Amino acid sequence: MSKRSSYHLAGAALCGALFVSGCANHLPQRSEHEERVERKLLNHSLQIDVGDPQVLELPQRRIRINEQKTFEVTEFEVSRHYDRYTPYQPWRELYEVPLGAVAVVAGVGANVLNVVLLGSLPDTATKDWISYGFAGLNPAMNVESNGRSEQNLAGIDEKQLDKRMEYSSLPWAERPVLVNAGNKTHELLTDRNGILRLNLLDGPFAEQDISRIGTLRLHVEDPLDNARADATLGVSHNLRGKLAEAHALIFEDLEDDEVPEWVHRVKRLSELGMEEEASELEQSLIELTRNDPELQQEFLKSLMKDAGRLAADPGESD
Repeated sequence: MSKRSSYHLAGAALCGALFVSGCANHLPQRSEHEERVERKLLNHSLQIDVGDPQVLELPQRRIRINEQKTFEVTEFEVSRHYDRYTPYQPWRELYEVPLGAVAVVAGVGANVLNVVLLGSLPDTATKDWISYGFAGLNPAMNVESNGRSEQNLAGIDEKQLDKRMEYSSLPWAERPVLVNAGNKTHELLTDRNGILRLNLLDGPFAEQDISRIGTLRLHVEDPLDNARADATLGVSHNLRGKLAEAHALIFEDLEDDEVPEWVHRVKRLSELGMEEEASELEQSLIELTRNDPELQQEFLKSLMKDAGRLAADPGESD
């Protein structure tokens, strides 16, 4: 094979490679802007408020538990810059080349006419047509197309807008609290307001001899970051002496007793200084006799006569 033929083949191969690979037509860069907020936890603490007095004189106590958090809040403006381009597709040259020729002729004509009209024609006619035409005539480049453009992330810029401290105090809602009573530890739950309703006459304490225990120890801990808090609550000697009797008055079988015994239980609880428990037992007995109006009236009259307590069925107002 002659050298001239080899050169022709090499040239044809090079042209074919250029035709197939082509060049991307770069478009104007595009940017996106957004705000980003970073919250950095600086401090997390728990607080147990056992209330006053620090020593229990009554069997029930509402204990409030809160968690405090301190955050460093930083606001940023983030700008992302994208390089845009029209990817090369060789088959599009089949229609872009003839259209490009038409556009070049039209662009040249528009520029000539623009001279006559003293520059009154828009740039889309005098400049854009020519740019489109030459891009179309270029076999290694497609014309610009926003519809099929692609993009690559070119860079990210961040600008700090603000930095401040934020503080929050929220209830320790529906979370566990460990209560140590003597040699036993009980796990109780707070309500949605972060209130622990401690009742030495009910729950796990009713199964334990609290009369020998002078101090309750409370402990809360967040397993996520080991934030914790401890508190102690004393149990007075006077209260410890009443707990066993009060428990019997409240929880021993009520249905087998007569009305005088019911009244005695309510009256005795009141005499022990446990007015809240006396009212709760009173309402429980009213509810128990709701389906027996005669028995209920007998109980209410006896309660007024023998204990000096005025009570009514709350269901009567429904």
